[in-house]
Amino acid sequence: MRVLTFSWEYPPIIEGGLARHVRKLSEQLVGLGVEVHVVTRGGGALGPTEDRHGVMVHRVTEPPFPRDDINAFVRWVAAMNRDLGRLGEQLRQAHEFDLVHSHDWLVAKAASRVARAAGRPWLVTIHATEYGRHQGWVQKYPQSYIHAAERDMARAADHVITCSRYMRSHVSTVFGVPRTRITAMQNGIDVNDLEPVADDLQALRSTYAKPGEQLVLLVGRLVYEKGFHLALDALAPVIKQRGNVRFVVAGTGTAEAELRTQAQRLGLQREGAFLGWVGDDMLHSLYRVSDLCIVPSIYEPFGIVALEAMASGCLCVVADTGGLREVVPGDGTVGLRFPSRDTAALQEIIERVLSDDALRSQLVVEAREHVLRFDWAQVARTTVGVYTRALASDRTSLPQPS
Repeated sequence: MRVLTFSWEYPPIIEGGLARHVRKLSEQLVGLGVEVHVVTRGGGALGPTEDRHGVMVHRVTEPPFPRDDINAFVRWVAAMNRDLGRLGEQLRQAHEFDLVHSHDWLVAKAASRVARAAGRPWLVTIHATEYGRHQGWVQKYPQSYIHAAERDMARAADHVITCSRYMRSHVSTVFGVPRTRITAMQNGIDVNDLEPVADDLQALRSTYAKPGEQLVLLVGRLVYEKGFHLALDALAPVIKQRGNVRFVVAGTGTAEAELRTQAQRLGLQREGAFLGWVGDDMLHSLYRVSDLCIVPSIYEPFGIVALEAMASGCLCVVADTGGLREVVPGDGTVGLRFPSRDTAALQEIIERVLSDDALRSQLVVEAREHVLRFDWAQVARTTVGVYTRALASDRTSLPQPS
């Protein structure tokens, strides 16, 4: 089986979790005998074609995308799709692909064009939606444009894959796609990818917390739907009351300036640090030296940060919402959940776990075992099953696996 995959990011170009997902899935598919070609963007010293761990990666050179102008970003995406589409068409003529698989709306036009020209099935993985990111407020441009692009993609694709059962229901409801045309499969995690690389973890910890102090980690894109403003509100009284709690925020995003201002308003400017964007090496080390990781999302399709934290031995407290419910069970055996947006409930849980060393240790041990069920090899096997059914069925009768 030969698959042509479209993604707007692929290592070493990483904007978020999507790049890691496409990489791990592609490498596992290769291990199952699937020939995978990835069409993505590049630049700098990256060559046009390379073999990365058995995956053939083909890149087009694109300028840096505009981060602070969403209108300009939409235009940039359109230009990128034209370039990716041309490269994909060249590859289609050079190779006989069995199907096309693309990830999110950012590359949908290029993938659709190549798949339809080849007369091959087109599968899409939807990692998140504009509707979810903006809690349904997608009436105005450019949100309306992105929402329409996602809706058209979901309806036109021969099959849709989501990273959680929550997202399967969400996509079906928001875009009007029959549930029988959507397969939910949770992301995996490779614990071998989470090895810390800091030469001295104790020295790293002492940078942010003195002996006897506890360290709380917040990590992810600094945008409204990730709920970091809720975490700061909950942390402020805990820090003032206990006096031995510090925090670090790792990530960048449109809400960064507002979060920094909020921290100053709450009197937290000397109690924590905003690190900006950090690479995987630093992130994996931060998991190891932190006592608690909070994932306070308002909207969360899956929750890879929670998995990474638990796999790294860091206790995780998550919002009871979206895909996080499928990552952290509600029985309190591997981590704890709080009602989304409820800062008082989050504050209570933070106080509880930071005061109970035995509870933290127990949850950490159980969590390390729990994360082993999120296996990329199983994700790849399930994906091959979806591919096989797509090839054996016409687009109106693709069955849903039991």
